[in-house]
Amino acid sequence: MIRNMNIFYWCPFLSKVATVQAVINSAISLKKYSKNKISPHIINAIGEWDDLEDLVNENNIGLIKLTKSKSIYKSLPRYSYFKSRLSYIFIGLYTSVSLFKFLKARNKGDIFVIHLISSLPLLLILLFNFKCKFILRISGYPKLNFLRRLLWKTCKKKLSIILCPTEDTKNDLIEKKIFKKEMFHILYDPVIEVKKISSLKKKNIKKNLVGKKFILNIGRLTDQKNQKMLIEGFINFLKFDPNLYLVILGEGELESNLKKFVLKKNIENKVYFLGHVENVYNYLQKAKCFILTSKWEDPGFVLIEAAFLKQTIISADCPNGPKEILQNGSGGYLFKSDDVNDLVNKYKQFDNDTDSNIKNKKLKTLKISKNYTCFNHYVLFNKILKLI
Repeated sequence: MIRNMNIFYWCPFLSKVATVQAVINSAISLKKYSKNKISPHIINAIGEWDDLEDLVNENNIGLIKLTKSKSIYKSLPRYSYFKSRLSYIFIGLYTSVSLFKFLKARNKGDIFVIHLISSLPLLLILLFNFKCKFILRISGYPKLNFLRRLLWKTCKKKLSIILCPTEDTKNDLIEKKIFKKEMFHILYDPVIEVKKISSLKKKNIKKNLVGKKFILNIGRLTDQKNQKMLIEGFINFLKFDPNLYLVILGEGELESNLKKFVLKKNIENKVYFLGHVENVYNYLQKAKCFILTSKWEDPGFVLIEAAFLKQTIISADCPNGPKEILQNGSGGYLFKSDDVNDLVNKYKQFDNDTDSNIKNKKLKTLKISKNYTCFNHYVLFNKILKLI
């Protein structure tokens, strides 16, 4: 057991993406299962963690306010690619001096884990020497543009460990030969909180959905999640299953466009946009199936949650999580990414499949989902930390 270790999570965010919950769950699991031998801290760069402060404090996780600003964060633009990139640049510039001073004050045994907006800490460790150790956590499918590749290459000697969420991402990055192979380690995200899910899955769903047969999609309403293609596929589903409904949980910049598309296709009585929902487990429990149409994921938290709840999964074979979680289709139904015709074919395959075959698929993905429990995350992380 590693003793008296401080771990600091760097994860500034503009919206509460899955990585945010992963950071919280990671910190909680280290605190709980190490029996306080590891002390996790989350860095609140510009007020992004303020709304989650009660949850963090309840679990005795350190929350370090890097700047004194309380109002700037909420005023930052975020609901478009261009605006969000401007906000990321602002956050980097605004917090650079404070983060430098913070890192200078760290001790030799401290660990600094880099999640989101990684360019700022990477630039700092490239330009300066610090006593603490640095871990780069790959959060989501990495797009290796020229600047990111250059930054990773130039600061690779300052990093101790590269953590990947899936085997596919690890193998992809090894092929790029940016970091040494031995630096890479798989660390499954702490997605599954067994007691929490067991309780929340029993809650009621919206009254107007009770007794209705619906398929479910969960995710931000963005180009990445590709809900427009799902709606196009759903229109075809209705041709042979007219009593079916589509429920979409999530919010985002494409919400207005998607709703207009539904109106244009005259299916507004068949599609429910329920916005952001804190408890998705009761919907997963009651849906006919869960469908993911994303253009990329890594690994796809909602896939893991659906698998744990023994829900049938139909998913795009996008990089980098679905194929691994669904075991190349033996644990679910994989369709060609961004191919609506193949989506329709896979739905028909599921709709006509035998109960025993569907059950076997569910059991396979259930087994995979157990890699993503909070306890398993702690066990793996603890082993990795011993290597530093």
